[in-house]
Amino acid sequence: MQLYESKNIEERVILIGIQTDAGDDTQKSLRELEELVETAGAVTVGEVIQKRENIHPGSYVGPGKLEELRELLYTLDATGIVCDDELSPAQYGTLESELQCKVMDRTLVILDIFAGRAVTKEGKLQVELAQLKYRAARLVGLRNSMSRLGGGIGTRGPGEKKLEMDRRMIRNRITQLKQDLEEMKRHRELLRGQRIKSNQKVAAIVGYTNAGKSTLLNTLTGASVLEENKLFATLDPTTRVLDLPGKQQILLTDTVGFIRKLPHHLVDAFKSTLEEAKFADIIIHVVDASNPQMDEQMHIVYDTLRQLGIEGKKIITLFNKQDQVDCPENLKDLQADCIIRTSAKTGTGMEELKEELVRMLQAEQIYIERFYGYDRANVISMIRQVGQVVEEEYYPEGISVKAYVPVEIYGKV
Repeated sequence: MQLYESKNIEERVILIGIQTDAGDDTQKSLRELEELVETAGAVTVGEVIQKRENIHPGSYVGPGKLEELRELLYTLDATGIVCDDELSPAQYGTLESELQCKVMDRTLVILDIFAGRAVTKEGKLQVELAQLKYRAARLVGLRNSMSRLGGGIGTRGPGEKKLEMDRRMIRNRITQLKQDLEEMKRHRELLRGQRIKSNQKVAAIVGYTNAGKSTLLNTLTGASVLEENKLFATLDPTTRVLDLPGKQQILLTDTVGFIRKLPHHLVDAFKSTLEEAKFADIIIHVVDASNPQMDEQMHIVYDTLRQLGIEGKKIITLFNKQDQVDCPENLKDLQADCIIRTSAKTGTGMEELKEELVRMLQAEQIYIERFYGYDRANVISMIRQVGQVVEEEYYPEGISVKAYVPVEIYGKV
């Protein structure tokens, strides 16, 4: 797949949010939007919050605020605006026409970050599908903002060279992408079936973006996944084997980070990838304990999991980044089966996590004491592979084994 590069220009943007209720966390949402904009390579030079009963259907903000924005753009020498909510085609058109500047929204910024972070073929296809679905409904509104000649946010990543392609071309490309992703989904299901057949247990690592999921995977397995103190530092899921005490193993799968107002285009495009968490045996929920918005982020993660149909799993919550916490709080997560204070960066809590994983696996296993002749060495090999051998003694007549075995293979041993 060919990538088309754009001119590298510094964008100076003004953030805009609408507060429709006194209890809205619009200010916090804009702080996060500022981080997203910075990750995408732009600079925030100002912000505007308007209190309204509802978002204006035609222009996002009210007429008076449009005039204020026009003056602010000139005063701050800004090149564009970024709205905290997903804009409709009509809102795009009105804002561009009235402000004569580049108009973007939260979804466009996130899509742009994803486009720059996708590495695997599947990741690139998923991002392109999400981008095309987003653009298909906004061809008119995005004509000026999305011109590749302008460069900047929203103009990078896989896709057609000309954004002025018609809807027929977009539909054809979307159809092709869906077919390619469906093929990859079947391959993923085949691998999942093989894991189930061999009784390999899986733990999915989930959490808010930048909570430390990739650092955790690297610390535990040496996966060499990119670690950055940025939102969505890694995008493509990674699966590695984790060796546990008692010669047991479990597969750890990293997933894309969640975020407030996660675009539905991304949820749809990454559904097959996120299903890895749906079919996992254990959920490891990584929380940034140093973040003042920790409780809100936890709520967003659980809400997203429910939207994806991921419920009824055993959950281990890791209150991570303890090395950055000055005054440890009385940390709680009523939805978790176990909580552990960790620092993936320093290794704190990693052994406790492994022991908890072993306990959870043993809870679904049956303890056995057996004596096997040497002609049944294949059974012992199976126990070693999918169970946990506690004690193994060799005698002239055979081997004495004490072990925990999964319910699925109990009848075979």
